[in-house]
Amino acid sequence: MVEILFVIPFLTGIMAFFLNPSAGRPLLVITGALHLFLSVLLWMNRPEPIFSDYFAVTPEGLLSLLVISLLFFLISIYTTGYLAAAKIRSEKIFTGFMLLFLSTMTMVTLSDHIMVMWIAIEATTLASAPLIYTHRSKASLEATWKYVLICSVGIALALLGSVLISVAMDIGKVDAEVSFSALTNAAGQLDPKWLKAGFVFILVGYGTKMGLAPMHTWLPDAHSEAPSPASALLSGVLLNCAYLGIFKTNKIMCAAGLGTFSGTILMVFGIASILAAATFILKQTEYKRLLAYSSIENMGIIAFGTGVGGLAAYGAMICLIHHSLIKSSLFLTSGNILLGYGTRLIEKTGGLVRVMPKTFVAFFGGFAGISGFPPFGIFIGELLIIIGAFRSAQYVGAGFFILSLCVIFAGFANHVMKISFQDTNVTAQMDEKLSMVWPQYILLLTSLVLCIWIPDTLYQTINKAVFFMGGGF
Repeated sequence: MVEILFVIPFLTGIMAFFLNPSAGRPLLVITGALHLFLSVLLWMNRPEPIFSDYFAVTPEGLLSLLVISLLFFLISIYTTGYLAAAKIRSEKIFTGFMLLFLSTMTMVTLSDHIMVMWIAIEATTLASAPLIYTHRSKASLEATWKYVLICSVGIALALLGSVLISVAMDIGKVDAEVSFSALTNAAGQLDPKWLKAGFVFILVGYGTKMGLAPMHTWLPDAHSEAPSPASALLSGVLLNCAYLGIFKTNKIMCAAGLGTFSGTILMVFGIASILAAATFILKQTEYKRLLAYSSIENMGIIAFGTGVGGLAAYGAMICLIHHSLIKSSLFLTSGNILLGYGTRLIEKTGGLVRVMPKTFVAFFGGFAGISGFPPFGIFIGELLIIIGAFRSAQYVGAGFFILSLCVIFAGFANHVMKISFQDTNVTAQMDEKLSMVWPQYILLLTSLVLCIWIPDTLYQTINKAVFFMGGGF
């Protein structure tokens, strides 16, 4: 039952390479619907995996899996209209790798063995790289090579970190499986020096894939050059997968009594990422790169909250969920803007409220949500992180955190106002089909609902995920 979740999209992805493009589009939607159905069943029943030495159903994995499944289903619906309007070359390759991307990301969420996690995260790189190169331009080729090269170097460092943790097991004479669950339970027996070294390499390695500064340089290019449905998956889902590797390793550190060490490093990388995003957002000229730097900001927010721990760790998980929902909506909306205006440059757009009113609602709503306005969930998550930081006496970190958020909001708002309301002579033409608008509305509505009402099962799952970090209510 558990393994079938990544086997099905893998098989349908292989099928898509041999089908006509007209058959590939509905295959995306059907696979997405089936994957969502199976994910909900898994959430309700929590069965044991067949290969329990390598896979496990964990709270943090379940959260990411459900987000992945919901996002892919809605993105697949949007993609059917987008492919028809954008007229992408090699559509079979695009749909095939979209499905393979879903398969590898699902495997990440279910992986419990350290090496299986590493393999799955590396597989996401291989499955997503062709999506970035879809347009086959010089810029997309450069973005793809930067993505593959930089992320592969990062993954190599994460492999070294995984080896160092196994060394910590040998020195501590720990007789257990090399899995996150087993190591968390036996964390007190691990050699602290080698465990610290392993965490640093894993943080830098997976942090490269997560988009933490200063290892973030691949992210703006990849997100801006990829077609919008792929950008939505890269930002809304892929970054979460890399975060899972860091999150699970940090749980081991906290269980071993080394939470202060790992937390401090996470906070430093988090603040560095937020400051880097603030610097580039102010003078950004392309709206897709603007959204990409916003993703770097939000990954920094999540890393900072995880490092603080306690209530802030709960807030980080809230931000993780809502960032995926809202940023995916924004990237899908950016696809409409690109189709309408034919350019990614902010200065060559304008008057979105007038020429594309349905798209404007989704775009402006996404801006409000990602900026942390109530009643969107990111407001609650950031508030909990700030309260948690003050409770932990992290006054300097909290000050930089708040100041950076204000600068980012000012820069982001300036660009959004130009796109939405500035009167220009630029004309836009696009048929705002329902299939290319209502997926964004559903994503934003989901974020609103989860801010007002969190189901008890979701609340308990988040609490279990952050338990070792002293989080939860």
